[in-house]
Amino acid sequence: MTTDPNPVAGVSVPDTKLAREATELVRDTTSDLVYHHSRRVYLFGALQGRNRDLSFDPELLYFGAMFHDLGLSERFHSSGRRFEVDGADEARRFLRAHEVPEDSIRRVWTAIALHTTPGIPQFMEPEVALVTAGVEYDVLGIGYADISAADRSRIVALHPRPDFKNQILGAFTDGISPKPETTFGNVKADVLEHYVPGFERGDFVRTILDSPWSE
Repeated sequence: MTTDPNPVAGVSVPDTKLAREATELVRDTTSDLVYHHSRRVYLFGALQGRNRDLSFDPELLYFGAMFHDLGLSERFHSSGRRFEVDGADEARRFLRAHEVPEDSIRRVWTAIALHTTPGIPQFMEPEVALVTAGVEYDVLGIGYADISAADRSRIVALHPRPDFKNQILGAFTDGISPKPETTFGNVKADVLEHYVPGFERGDFVRTILDSPWSE
């Protein structure tokens, strides 16, 4: 596989024609915030893969990382589906159009769809596990000490994160507040509870007790 001859923190970025097209698509359809975050997710995910001695396909990991937040875009605000599924479906459409094998597409789709569902991805294929690992590293700081300060600095110098905590929370809010029902049972309900006045999170227990069953 063709890779960038100038690795970042020892990680080479895929430089195939398909990877370049994916980069251009994300660059053209998302904000600088999402673009740089997505590239960091790939780089941090790859480093965590090395730390965990996981064998993974860099190109599939790259597709998962680059498309993982595409579902936050305005064009998906009325989809009625979780933003993770919108991003996963967009990646699937892109990869199918380029005749990528279905098993590879399934891995990318799953990696994106599950990246905000903790406790499951780490037990799945490496590409699935490492998209989540990259997201958790960049957004939540999980495993922060696993990557050296020098490598972190190299990555952030190339893909900066100014005011990232507030900016990404704003992007989450903008992306999911038009479809608040999609946050039922997932971590994004926390975002709306903090930032959308009047939002009421779904209650799993209440849903059971109020179901049409008599007992």
